[in-house]
Amino acid sequence: MLDRKTKLSRLIQLGLEVNQISDLDVLLEKILSEARNLVHADAGSIYIKEGDTLKFSYSQNDTLQAKLKPGKKLIYTTFSMPIDNHSIAGFVANNGSTSNIPDAYKISSALPFSFNSDFDKKVGYHTKSILTVPLTNNRKQIIGVLQLINAQDDNDKIISFMDEDEPLIIHFANYAANAIERAQLTRTTIMRMISMAELRDPKETGAHVNRVAAYSLELYEAYARKKGIPQDQIDSQKDALRMAAMLHDVGKVAISDLILKKPGKFTDEEYETMKQHTLLGAQLFRGARSEFDEIAEEVALNHHERWDGKGYPGHINIATGKPLEGHMDNEGHALGKKEEEIPLFGRIVALADVFDALSSKRVYKEAWDEDKVLEAIHEGAGSQFDPELVELFLDITDVLKSIQHRYPDN
Repeated sequence: MLDRKTKLSRLIQLGLEVNQISDLDVLLEKILSEARNLVHADAGSIYIKEGDTLKFSYSQNDTLQAKLKPGKKLIYTTFSMPIDNHSIAGFVANNGSTSNIPDAYKISSALPFSFNSDFDKKVGYHTKSILTVPLTNNRKQIIGVLQLINAQDDNDKIISFMDEDEPLIIHFANYAANAIERAQLTRTTIMRMISMAELRDPKETGAHVNRVAAYSLELYEAYARKKGIPQDQIDSQKDALRMAAMLHDVGKVAISDLILKKPGKFTDEEYETMKQHTLLGAQLFRGARSEFDEIAEEVALNHHERWDGKGYPGHINIATGKPLEGHMDNEGHALGKKEEEIPLFGRIVALADVFDALSSKRVYKEAWDEDKVLEAIHEGAGSQFDPELVELFLDITDVLKSIQHRYPDN
């Protein structure tokens, strides 16, 4: 366990770190991991306030994670509960007070709430100590709840959360709440951009882009673990990649409705115009001022390239849209990028985007069944997709299915 001085020093540093994360999902993961580390908690959850309810938005559990095969991730489902005094999290959100429970199975009958043991029974876990604090912003508004479960001593024995740790977690929760609000604003801004694209192209829904972004993140993490990429680089790039993946088709806002909303097959000329959305999207992020700009440009430009070099827009000058010297065919068209000429994040989002398109219902087709989708992805290895990424992708299908449930089409 960390000593008091180390905890205070780490708390100050965490205030800076969480403020540097822009994507909401990446931020929730960071907040929960660091809060647990501060007090050596085995598990925890974050609930975000949505109207009069709390949405179970993120969860971690080291004990259950340890039971999985290496590289596998814990699957959880989201749900909502009312903000009232009947649940621990609801009570904390309703009253704005901290709850420190030594034993979840021995809660006093004088308290209005009780512990729901259904999860413990279902997965074979035993919840004991629970520290639950409100996520309160600078305006003293409660935007959610942070719940930490099963504090541990240096020998990993379950103990009660120490009273002296409560102020630390409350202080960190305040940092976290303000960071969450900023990330929510960023997400809202991005979703408004997506809504603009959806007005032009009905396929570009909020659910679709959230799924593509979440798939891309899981695939990148699997790739990064395999390649031994340093954790700080992974964390930094995850933040930018998720937002960039959500905006992969933002260039479609500049394509004519006559083409975007055409019910039938494109003519050759229309298809060439449609392909311009990759370039137009990349041009929105030119003159990169941040890692996000760089990755967003990379994703927008390259997510329709193919491993075999038959994709688009190929080797072009982003500023002019013209083919690069030495990268043209006999007719003066840009040659497609192939294999590792395609930047990594372009290869990742290309795979995630096709997977979601095949798995989802569209006005012109029904959703394919899971086996058919996975077969198509497998068959595309080495032609349409990076074969190494396909192998990793097919190994995380359980996580992909949980993402589909988290972001369903309305």
